[in-house]
Amino acid sequence: MRKLVSIILTLCLGAFLADAVVSLLDDTLLLFFGNHILSAIRGILWFLAVVLAMVTYVLMGLTPMIPKRLFVPVTLFNPVALLLMIPVLIYHFDRNEWISWGISIGQVWLALSICRLVLGGWKFHWPLVAEASLGSRSFGWLNSAGFLMLNIFVLLPAVVLYLAFCASLAADHFSGGFLALRWNRITVQTRKYLGHDGKTIQLVPMIHIADFDFYQRISQSFPTNAVILLEGVTDSKNLLTNELSYKKTAASLGLVEQVEKFQPREQLSQRADIDVSQFSPATIVLLNQVILIHSKGLNAENLFQLLQNSSSPMLEKQLFEDLLTKRNQHLLQKIQAELPRSDIIIVPWGVAHMPGIAGEIQKSGFSLVQSREYDAILFRSVWNGLNSRQNETNGSKQRSLDPGRQEPEIR
Repeated sequence: MRKLVSIILTLCLGAFLADAVVSLLDDTLLLFFGNHILSAIRGILWFLAVVLAMVTYVLMGLTPMIPKRLFVPVTLFNPVALLLMIPVLIYHFDRNEWISWGISIGQVWLALSICRLVLGGWKFHWPLVAEASLGSRSFGWLNSAGFLMLNIFVLLPAVVLYLAFCASLAADHFSGGFLALRWNRITVQTRKYLGHDGKTIQLVPMIHIADFDFYQRISQSFPTNAVILLEGVTDSKNLLTNELSYKKTAASLGLVEQVEKFQPREQLSQRADIDVSQFSPATIVLLNQVILIHSKGLNAENLFQLLQNSSSPMLEKQLFEDLLTKRNQHLLQKIQAELPRSDIIIVPWGVAHMPGIAGEIQKSGFSLVQSREYDAILFRSVWNGLNSRQNETNGSKQRSLDPGRQEPEIR
């Protein structure tokens, strides 16, 4: 067993060092020369290093012979680095290449330092981790119990809370404060802007699925003399091969779909969005692929097509241009056209559009005068919806297992 553990630790440390060196080379080539030549090799080594780190981490809980002060940093480096990158990327996504380069430098330093401690110097030998450097005991109940308790009651809750905190940061940052993630609900903030001539523009952030009460309260808050500029891309040339619907997702979470339950007064509403034909061909292809997966489910074939279609390095910029920039520009033109003949304009559009629209109307002379918060999704409602769906599923299974049971006839 000691020999097996020695080999596993050697492979783990060797894979960690190889991943560190190749990652640093790849990040350097990418950052300074725009070269991706090592990216495929890096991906393979990273996967191998992660698998071996997971095996080693589990072994640390089973046997106390592994020197934890050396291998805890090796096994936890990648997950900790990924977790620490999240808030940095939220606020500095444009510097992700520099951040990755810095992490690679840190990984190389850590890998070499641990190798030096394990080897007792810089003279490499095989195996890297000799049997003599392992502990004397092969098993200990206290070691295993402590390891299990630490992971279940300390590390796991800490990671969940940290991810929730990061999600809250991301929601606030990317929505410009129009959407907030609380511990028990998701809220949106409507904002009213006043112009020098007394006319107002009200921005109402929307989400595709929410509680029924949210859509009802939003609709009832609209003044009867307001013009409502609605979101909704048209498809006059039938370029989208499948219909995108969130109905199944909403039903499974105990929520409702915006397109069905958000119903402002028709006589005051105008469509203010663009047509699919104004998107780039690459965006249309990707949208069709995403909608296909959403409507038909994920399988190997459509996943391969999605990865193939999304491999272009310029696609992200094109998607942003089509789905946000073009539509925001068209909406702003519509707002300017309506202002001379309307005193109140209401814009109930998706949350992602709000920061850009708010910035542009403020540049045109409007100032924020009022804000109001609405509860969009109560997590209690989602929990109840999931429980209700589970009970229905269990009831269906029970009825299918009871051939003697007959359902009453419905006329």
